[in-house]
Amino acid sequence: MNIEILAIGDELLIGQTINTNASWLGQELSKIGARVTRSLVVADDKNRILEAIDQCYPETNCVIITGGLGPTKDDITKHTLCEYFGTTLEIHQPTLAKIEAYFASRNRPMLESNIQQAALPIDCEILTNNYGTAAGMMFEKNGRYCVSLPGVPYEMKGIVMEELIPRLMQRFQLKAMYHYTALTQGIGESFLAEQICDWEDRIRERGFGLAYLPSPGLVKLRITSYEGKVDQAEIMEFFQELANRLPQAVFGYENDTLPDVIGSLLKTKGKTIGTVESLTSGLLAQQITSISGASDYFMGSLLTYSNDLKHRLCDVSVNAILTDGAVSEKVAIEMAENGAKKLGVDVCISTTGIAGPSGGSIDKPVGLVWIGLCISGKTIARKFQFGDNRERNIQMTVLSALNWLRFELNQR
Repeated sequence: MNIEILAIGDELLIGQTINTNASWLGQELSKIGARVTRSLVVADDKNRILEAIDQCYPETNCVIITGGLGPTKDDITKHTLCEYFGTTLEIHQPTLAKIEAYFASRNRPMLESNIQQAALPIDCEILTNNYGTAAGMMFEKNGRYCVSLPGVPYEMKGIVMEELIPRLMQRFQLKAMYHYTALTQGIGESFLAEQICDWEDRIRERGFGLAYLPSPGLVKLRITSYEGKVDQAEIMEFFQELANRLPQAVFGYENDTLPDVIGSLLKTKGKTIGTVESLTSGLLAQQITSISGASDYFMGSLLTYSNDLKHRLCDVSVNAILTDGAVSEKVAIEMAENGAKKLGVDVCISTTGIAGPSGGSIDKPVGLVWIGLCISGKTIARKFQFGDNRERNIQMTVLSALNWLRFELNQR
């Protein structure tokens, strides 16, 4: 089954709002065996909408439209669809009752524009919205479907999961696929593919799909079974093999994050942690504490951006700074080791580097980073060389620090 997505809204075109609906729909529809073949965005303009539907509709099994179903005058999707499918509006009593209950529960008055949201096309299936006031609509023409959904993400998602997906699975006799994803850090896509080429070959020989999904600092590996969850155990065996082969890279699965994984490890091992940061300016601490309950293990941070504060707050020796430089193995080690004592923590991680774009030299180019780690009474440091983009260098430092920390915690 092929599906095309049509998003309506000037705010999407000018970048005021990011079209997260399209990515979510792609993920959920792929799980039921449907294939999104195209995604379009058009303005709140009747002619543009009609042109887009004409362009999509003959080419696909189903067009899913999001947006333009609100109570204001610029929400024209419903009226445009009536024109396209040659139908008229009338008050849909069940929808009106839901709208009335919605406003009553919030002790808010209903306006005429709210009542008119219950005016729906006669010749369509109504998709109940249990999360707002704009109902979904499903039209059929020559065996092909056109679905209109509100643009508000949580309303759209509710209608899709409760109303639309069951209908599509029944009418197109779809068979749900099964996806599972492993998360890796610190290894590039090409190098990763080289390391696991035999593993990948066996996956494809088995008839599974494998996708590499790279993003800055991370590569996701998704295995797909076209037969559904019946293959779940076999897919997990493949991923266990991957984790055993690349323990420094594989940090989790599906929706795991490095702060989640690290938080669980610290709690399990009963350890506390702190950070001493230079180029990351507190971002490493912010990531660790982004998890609810982080106060159980995170004790605090020292932000030592200047050499003077490295010495005064963290007792980094002046000699180490003058001899080796602030961006060096020795300074990273002293920051982590002394930071553990100052903060009174079991684990302390430090960052120092040249974020750029200025400040580099032949010996110490932009993107050079040292990360120190004091753990189990031992202090070690690792050198990284990233690129020339300041924001990316800082982001990569945080990800690399967190993943290295995860690996070392697992070893102890």
